[in-house]
Amino acid sequence: MKSIAESSLTTINKNLLNAYHSEVEWRGFYPLEDIKGLEALEIKVWRPLLQAFPDLERRNNIVIGGDFNNKSFVGTVGHLTGTFKNSWLDIPATNKTVHLRTSEFHQIKNEKIVQSHMLIDVMDFIRQADFWPINKSLGIEEMWPGPITGDGIVLEEQNLEVSNKTLEQALAMQKTLGDYKPEITDNITDEQLRSELLNHPQKKYWHPKMMWYGPCGIGTGRGLSGFVDHHQLPFRKTFRDRNYWTIGHYVEIGDGKYSATSGWHSIVAKHGSKEWLGYNPTGNSITMKVMDFYLHDEGLIRENWVPIDILHILKQMDVDVIQMIKNK
Repeated sequence: MKSIAESSLTTINKNLLNAYHSEVEWRGFYPLEDIKGLEALEIKVWRPLLQAFPDLERRNNIVIGGDFNNKSFVGTVGHLTGTFKNSWLDIPATNKTVHLRTSEFHQIKNEKIVQSHMLIDVMDFIRQADFWPINKSLGIEEMWPGPITGDGIVLEEQNLEVSNKTLEQALAMQKTLGDYKPEITDNITDEQLRSELLNHPQKKYWHPKMMWYGPCGIGTGRGLSGFVDHHQLPFRKTFRDRNYWTIGHYVEIGDGKYSATSGWHSIVAKHGSKEWLGYNPTGNSITMKVMDFYLHDEGLIRENWVPIDILHILKQMDVDVIQMIKNK
């Protein structure tokens, strides 16, 4: 992946061929969506990126691996960094440095990638290109840091018992989110709901100094209170009618102190109010592409990186961010 990101236009085909199966299934972010085959991946994803960022380089913060349902996966969180020299996704170039926040799961078979899920935080790219066409984030917008323990690139075999326990802890926390649902009525106040969420069964899994790194449009929150205030409370008010497990996860892995899960789509919900992201309810059924990467430290979940395809969600709310910028 480093060789691919740092290719020239003359070497990109060779570098893609070294890594990917010719009939790879690439599942991506809005507006690129899903692609089949190596030629389409080169033409639709990588050539435009390399043309827009001629000095592109890959910077990994997390690299972990594991098996799920008899399939082998590698998951990553990091940035593609480069100088924004030419337009990308119809966003005009700034000639300034841009860090494309990137999260991936690659399924590997016979030493080739046969399926990739890739989220580039396009809203964060738009922010760095000096546009902000959407409502204000509740959390703080910033570049995601790497793990506080400084050991996120896991290249050696980890203790299987530790790996299993970290994954079990992440899944147990996630299960509380689906199983325990505070009743949300028109009469409940924000303070009452906030109190319920702060004392929710999830509480026993989170470190007191937890960091929740949300996608651009939501932002980062610190501590359970930051998570509740900047994401969870408005999310639950907006999506009262939701199902976390309609489709389920395509990947669940533990690797030492790290675990990760992802669904495509893992949440199906009805857009019922304006608290989350601030747009008037449409009543539309919304699906969500979500990844979760966890650092487990001191017996608890210390940090959570949460890539979400926000532009994909907004499009389903009848808000097309790319078109909004085109119309400026």
